[in-house]
Amino acid sequence: MGLQLFDLSGRRALITGSSQGIGFALAQGLAAAGARVVLNGRDADRLAAAAAQIPGAQMLAFDATDHDGVRAAVDGFEASHGAIDILVNNAGMQHRAPLEEFPAEAFERLLQTNIASVFHVGQAVARHMIARGRGRIINIASVQTALARPSIAPYTATKGAVGNLTKGMATDWARHGLNCNAIAPGYFETPLNAALMADPAFTDWLEKRTPAGRWGRVEELQGACIFLASDAASFVNGHILYVDGGITASL
Repeated sequence: MGLQLFDLSGRRALITGSSQGIGFALAQGLAAAGARVVLNGRDADRLAAAAAQIPGAQMLAFDATDHDGVRAAVDGFEASHGAIDILVNNAGMQHRAPLEEFPAEAFERLLQTNIASVFHVGQAVARHMIARGRGRIINIASVQTALARPSIAPYTATKGAVGNLTKGMATDWARHGLNCNAIAPGYFETPLNAALMADPAFTDWLEKRTPAGRWGRVEELQGACIFLASDAASFVNGHILYVDGGITASL
């Protein structure tokens, strides 16, 4: 079989939060492997600009935190365009503040964006996948699934929940032919990390703390996503794949 195991030709992939950053890079990688990609976001203009950069890309605008809206969008797309074979739950946000001063409303937004969206979109898509007896769900976790840093305790809680929800998805849905796994990125050059990247002291700390000695590049996440979406990962289920330059392996 060789490289044919990684061929995604004929499959359609929905990537949430894919108008920029990690989501957009993953969409590009899946498209390069042969998948037809469907980009999702809430900003229609930004979404259209992203789709214009990937030949054949489709758009499906919805708010991943709106359970009923997600269900309607997914059901409508499946009815009019066909199966979603691969789902990448990438939508996410960050908010930094000391835990004792963390705003309650920011905590709630993190819960809705980072973990409730994985449930909402995952369930809506999985119902169709279960009926077909096959599907791939890839949730985007984080090094904060396993580790913590000051000022981001609620974010860490949400990403820990993403890891355990991934295991729960696999436990419930593997019997129906679904493969549910997660990718846990380390520190990557993304808009979400712009403030950290602009801080020389943080970059110095990160380069010393990470065995690879540098920030990650978003395209370095594409291989992991293609693998988990492909037949090469047919017996991989409930796994959290850390792509972090070794940061979780080292003290």
